[in-house]
Amino acid sequence: MIMEMYEYFDVTADVGIIARGISIDELFVNSARAVFNVMANLDKIKPVKEVSFEISSNSIEELILDYLTYLLALKDIHGMLFSEFEVGIDDNNFKLRGIARGDEIKEEHEIKTEVKAITYHLMEIKKNKLWEVKFVVDV
Repeated sequence: MIMEMYEYFDVTADVGIIARGISIDELFVNSARAVFNVMANLDKIKPVKEVSFEISSNSIEELILDYLTYLLALKDIHGMLFSEFEVGIDDNNFKLRGIARGDEIKEEHEIKTEVKAITYHLMEIKKNKLWEVKFVVDV
């Protein structure tokens, strides 16, 4: 099981997220969990449907932004919320293969707020003992 490693910080009219991971893959998974947790209670979203995808970008920062933006698009296209994520990342070529699992949006999911977009505002990725990304979501 992947460790739950994310937190939120205050940004005027938006939500700031700091996600961490032991690996780059775990960092991306925890970032996605943090974004979808802003929108709904993850414990209420059963992973009954699965969507697979591939993404390519020009940098690791662009890849995480594209990944999270793509997940928001999948939410809107399929009318789903996601609670489980798997990724395999080639960080030398900035490519990602992913799977998102979730369910159609239902009242029981306890919708909190809508995330409109992932932004580059304050975006930073670094690696010390853990990988860490900081970014802001527009709500």
